[in-house]
Amino acid sequence: MLACVPAPMNENLAPLAALIGTWSGRGHGQYPTIEPFDYEEHVTFTDVGRPFLAYTQRTSHLEDGRPLHSEVGYWRLPRPGWVEVVLAHPTGVAEVTEGEVSGSAIRLRSTSVTGTGTAKEVTALERDFDISADRLRYSVRMAAVGLPLTHHLAAELHRVG
Repeated sequence: MLACVPAPMNENLAPLAALIGTWSGRGHGQYPTIEPFDYEEHVTFTDVGRPFLAYTQRTSHLEDGRPLHSEVGYWRLPRPGWVEVVLAHPTGVAEVTEGEVSGSAIRLRSTSVTGTGTAKEVTALERDFDISADRLRYSVRMAAVGLPLTHHLAAELHRVG
């Protein structure tokens, strides 16, 4: 029987290599239409041997542990310094974001957000990431339910695997 040998990382992904692995930490969420909340988060970026990273994310309420949100998708670098991200949310929202990768900073802005007939209206998302060794910080701004881009989430995660 032949053993599976992992393929080397695609060289185009080098600017995203610091993301690869599993991250966990805590964050805080708020939006004008909801009560503020604290959450625990787990994120995994996986090198699958192709020119993209697979991404999974899940959060749970910090106080009672109930599931809050999750996302799955793919990150790819079609050209130097530029990342494209495609995400699916279980709430019926699909998001396409793009932006710059510059050193330890990633700045993403949605180019398309769409939803199913029953999804809450989300019209724009912006995500900023800063990576420093084994620490990942991010913030998310969202335009939804008739409101303009407004701060929604901020978290600090630490590499756990």
